[in-house]
Amino acid sequence: MDETTSADGHETQPVFQLIYRSQSRIPSDQRRVELGDVFTTARRNNKRLGVTGALMVSDDLFVQTLEGDEPVVRDLYERIATDARHERLVLLKEEYVGERTFGRWAMAKVSEDGGSDIRLLSNATKGVIVAVPGADPSITAEQEAVLSSMREWLATEA
Repeated sequence: MDETTSADGHETQPVFQLIYRSQSRIPSDQRRVELGDVFTTARRNNKRLGVTGALMVSDDLFVQTLEGDEPVVRDLYERIATDARHERLVLLKEEYVGERTFGRWAMAKVSEDGGSDIRLLSNATKGVIVAVPGADPSITAEQEAVLSSMREWLATEA
């Protein structure tokens, strides 16, 4: 086993992870429909780009984790930065991590308050996204650590 092979024999390599916060410019009466469109588009595009991550939404704030190849993630972040639905983007963290934290998540919408999260898992064998309501016992300590940080960043004044 070397640094690119895990204990179970799967290839692993460092992955670039970027986390940002932004303010939504979507009017509250249009938010549900608009966010539905955002998730549909993000899931489709992220799968194609090899990007995984999680998005937290609280009223008019977003905190999102993106992970994948660094040039792809940086390009996606730049496109997000020019999206008229956002303002006041703040880059919170960018680093290489040992492996994907959200490797099964094409994009997950998770709650900011520690309550039930909506886990949107990519079912690779069926090529679909599966919504899993409630607590997910398969959440790793690494995932919970990032989600906890994301919740803290949502609570921090912009």
